[in-house]
Parts: sequence; structure tokens; C-alpha cells
Amino acid sequence: MPSWLVSFPERLDQFLAADGRMLSRTKAQKAIEESRVKVNDLPETKVSRRLQEGDKVTLEGEEEPRMDDTIEPTDLLLTVLFEDDACMVLEKPAGIAVHPGAGMAPGEVTILHGVAHLFRERRLPFSPDAVLVHRLDKDTTGCLLVAKTAAAHQFLQKQFETRTVKKQYLALVAGIPEHPEAMIDAPIGRSTHDRTTMSVGGMSGREAQTTYKVLSSGKSCALLLCDLHTGRTHQVRVHLSSIGHPVLGDGTYTSQLSDRLTQEFDIRTLCLHAWKLTFTSPDGERERAVTAPLPPSLISVLERVGNSLP
Repeated sequence: MPSWLVSFPERLDQFLAADGRMLSRTKAQKAIEESRVKVNDLPETKVSRRLQEGDKVTLEGEEEPRMDDTIEPTDLLLTVLFEDDACMVLEKPAGIAVHPGAGMAPGEVTILHGVAHLFRERRLPFSPDAVLVHRLDKDTTGCLLVAKTAAAHQFLQKQFETRTVKKQYLALVAGIPEHPEAMIDAPIGRSTHDRTTMSVGGMSGREAQTTYKVLSSGKSCALLLCDLHTGRTHQVRVHLSSIGHPVLGDGTYTSQLSDRLTQEFDIRTLCLHAWKLTFTSPDGERERAVTAPLPPSLISVLERVGNSLP
């Protein structure tokens, strides 16, 4: 019967779905509704219950296998972009999910399996509940922050909660935005048509802000630098699609133009890259700014569409 202490205010269902505590938010909500979740030893059936720092959350009758039992250390040849005594920043490749989740094939290898390997190499204790500080979509490349200890995990997650982490992405999009620089301020929630996707507004939309700047433009497309002021699921992809400029190579949030360009230039991967991450490391509480080099696949696409590199 696993239990956890809350490190910062958060909705109960979101807390349970975070960092592998459960395989999905849907399963977390089901567990709450079935009275299998207690907060401070009292049953809680409200999925939107707002947790406070120091609350104790207990999950009874867990149906899914513990992640500790399913994560086999696997050498994924991950590149470590930065490392100190408290954390590391990895260069995430495309095509690999960050952690196990609903709908994945049994035994499918994830970045978390690679992290377990890195921890074993360093003789660090590995707890899947206390390593992933944030997530990237399966096909997104770039900077991924990992904590080495439970204390570092709480310290770093607090920065994401208070929005003191600076996240910058590079996105190659269909079309050229009318405004060379602008903020997209639109709530994001689950789509009312497809629960597996997100949309502007959506079900119980939550505030979301993305600022973009056009870095270069080429053949009917543009390379954007995006600053994320919030961290919603699929935020960059949803926001850019909502203004008519979907990310090229995105098979979910598309337009006629993006589909045509993706086919015309033989784009086989999502053109979205978590380029730069700026945060305060728990090791000495020093600010760190880490950048991830563009993957060869994205460089090749930029050359084919005639965009200059940043």
C-alpha cells in the first residue's frame, strides 16, 4: 500500500498521475472515485481535492504493478548534457516515451529504463517516483531534467510549480505567422471530441501561455523560438496549431498545409525540440542554463525547407 508526502499544492488526481505513481490520470480518478485513496488517513472521493504541502496520500488496493518491478535498467546510450551531485539533464531522443503509460506495449522501453541504467552505473539508489522532474512528449527531443535524490526531486519540482524554470523550445511550423513575436494566452484542456488529445478551451481548460518569436522563415514554414510560461500537456503543439501554424511532422494537431509540407519534404519526425532549460540546481542552489544540440533529423529538415539554423 504505497503512500507519499505532498511537497507543494496540487490537485489530487494530478498528484497521483505524476511521476509514475499511477499509469494515467484516468486510472487515478477511478481509484479516487472507488474510495481507494486516503488523504491524511481519511478517504477522499473528490478528484479535484486541492492538496497542501505536508499532506499524506495513500493508495489502497493498487491494481497496477509497481514501477519498481517493471523498470529494468537498459543502456539507451543517453547523452548527459549536465550533471552535478543533485541532478542531471539528459538529451532525450525522439520516438521514446519518458515513462511507462496506458496504451503502451508490455515491456516497451522508456527513458526511465535508461535513467535506471545511468543510476546503476553511478551506484545511486533508483526510485522511479523521485527521478523525473518533468516530461516531454514521446517524439519531442531535447533537455530532460532528472533528480538524483528525493530531496532534489522536491526542490526541482517546486520550481516547475512556481514557474521559475525557464523552458525554451524550437518549433518548425507550417506557414509564417503574421506577427513576428507574440504571446498565445489560451487555456488548454482535454478535447471534447477525443479524450486522448488536448485543445484550446477543452474540458476544464487550465490557463496556458506561450510566447513565440520567428527566428527564420523558408518555404512556406517558419522556425520559432517558444518560451513556455506554463507546462500543460502538448502545450506548444496545441497553441501553435490554434493560431493556424501546426508543428511540422505532428500527426495529431495538423492542417492541410502542415500535412502537405510534411509529405512534400518527407518529414518523418516531430519538428519540436526542447532547446534550453534554465533552473536552480539544489547543489549549491546555483542557476544552471543547459542547451541541447539540434538532432540531425531536425537539421536535415531545416536544410530541406530552406530555413537557416539558429
